[in-house]
Amino acid sequence: MTDLYERLRRTAGVLAARTGCERHDVCVVLGSGLGSYPDRIGDKVAVSYRDLPGFPIPTAVGHAGTAYSTQMGGNRVLMLSGRAHAYEGHDTGAITFAVRTAITAGCRVVVLTNAAGACGDGMAAGDLAVITDHVNLAGISPLAGPNDERLGPRFTDMTDVYTPELQAKAHAAAARLGQTLREGVYFWFQGPMFETPAEIRMAMALGGSMVGMSTVPEATAARHMGAQVLGISLCTNLAAGMSDQPLSHTEVIETAAAASERFSALFDELLPTL
Repeated sequence: MTDLYERLRRTAGVLAARTGCERHDVCVVLGSGLGSYPDRIGDKVAVSYRDLPGFPIPTAVGHAGTAYSTQMGGNRVLMLSGRAHAYEGHDTGAITFAVRTAITAGCRVVVLTNAAGACGDGMAAGDLAVITDHVNLAGISPLAGPNDERLGPRFTDMTDVYTPELQAKAHAAAARLGQTLREGVYFWFQGPMFETPAEIRMAMALGGSMVGMSTVPEATAARHMGAQVLGISLCTNLAAGMSDQPLSHTEVIETAAAASERFSALFDELLPTL
């Protein structure tokens, strides 16, 4: 098998050929229930993940497995509708391959979205929240193993995983729309089971505001390759033990659908400015 660097270059070449666009500027990963955003964009090119070598095919409900290329303001935007997760049996190399390909294709900014459980003070289902930092409780890293200096350094600085300037732009875009963005630290649990009430109490005690099963490996790989990262969580439910209701993925999808107009308006305002 060829090395990762060469596989990324090959897939980036396929992406360019399929989209007719040699270079992209901004990558957006659309998480659970958020994959319908490209439907509101008229002028776009769609490419199935099946046509992009090395892209794992998502199996979770709400993850379509389609890449879209479109122009938004001065940015050529690559939207990845759906992602693969560690809980599906993929290793960290596979679940970060799409984001690494986007960066190889020129993306200097990566926007990561997810559906998350809310556990921060005053946070509620339906809130949109900027990720200010994360904690990796899954115990796995996409940077483990041999390092290729062509991709990034052996030891990556994670002081500002989520770029402060991009967070400020997100808050400013929301303010122009009369929206309010919450913010907080995202805790990554591998899943696929929802967290236990005891795990949520631990996350809260450690300063967590959102919990979920994605985003952290992609953010880590993006920083490894030198891209700037913005993370936005849609809080689709209160985390375990914080309400009397049982948790379900159906609730995640339904809440995401209900919030889709606010989310879409935010991205319409934000993405051209990145």
